[in-house]
Amino acid sequence: MPLEMMKKIMLTGIGLALKTRSEMENMARDMIKKSKMSEAEGRKFVADVTKKYEQSRNEMEKTIRKGIAEYMAGADIASRKELNALKKEINNLKKTRKK
Repeated sequence: MPLEMMKKIMLTGIGLALKTRSEMENMARDMIKKSKMSEAEGRKFVADVTKKYEQSRNEMEKTIRKGIAEYMAGADIASRKELNALKKEINNLKKTRKK
């Protein structure tokens, strides 16, 4: 299997994989051994895989956060920020009332 094709297959799967970073690095190292890459190619391959993994993870995180925010807005549930603002307002009103 040509190196470029292996890279494409592996990098494509990273976005879908729910593996830890160390698992991805170990998998990349196994691929390097099996394909008999040079040391320089191997280092670059691991760096590429790690970079793509981080990008995919960050994008997935953003998507999940956006989905949760949209759900919360649609469900008409107060956020932590809104609750803290209400607590602060209540405390201010209590202080004003005591005077």
